[in-house]
Amino acid sequence: MSTPNEIAEALLEEILAAPRTGHRKVVAVAGPPASGKSTLSEVLAEQLTTKGCNATVVPMDGFHLDNRILQARGLLGRKGAPETFDIGGFLRLVTALPTSDTVYFPIFDRERDIAIAGAGLVSDDCDTVVVEGNYLLFDAPEWRDLRKYWNFAVQLDVPISVLRQRLIDRWLSYGLTLGQATARAETNDLRNVELVASQRLEADTTAST
Repeated sequence: MSTPNEIAEALLEEILAAPRTGHRKVVAVAGPPASGKSTLSEVLAEQLTTKGCNATVVPMDGFHLDNRILQARGLLGRKGAPETFDIGGFLRLVTALPTSDTVYFPIFDRERDIAIAGAGLVSDDCDTVVVEGNYLLFDAPEWRDLRKYWNFAVQLDVPISVLRQRLIDRWLSYGLTLGQATARAETNDLRNVELVASQRLEADTTAST
């Protein structure tokens, strides 16, 4: 496995050379939970900026459905699964990224466990957007429609044993006991890891963090 900085450096020239379909280039960083998507995306944006780009990171997590809706649908225990996201809203955002001037997007607040509407901004002078999320290359109805908007797509592959430990550590950091953290990881998160691995479209490149 490589560090985010090493991966970003290795990807930089390919991303810069990738053609764009609008006035913004859209780069996807896809991977299972705890694969390092957020960190890599931020590093990529920083390194692209040093090359003269104006890059913004857009996380998919802002499109989590609210807990009240998930509770009513019996899906709260599966939060993070494909059916717990607003794929229609996310697809509309992604469609707008290459061509619209200013684009606002929701950001997920992990501490409060809610999405905040309009908390993120892709400015009109932004020329590169790095989108990160679990299901950016998910091969399922509606989700697969995202692929055509990625000018360059990166898939993160991490051994499941590493992901399991990272997921447990993440839940521990939120104050859960070891038993609770392990249960959360094994009954929900790792099921989503399996989904990402078993139903995915082809990326332009793969990496491991």
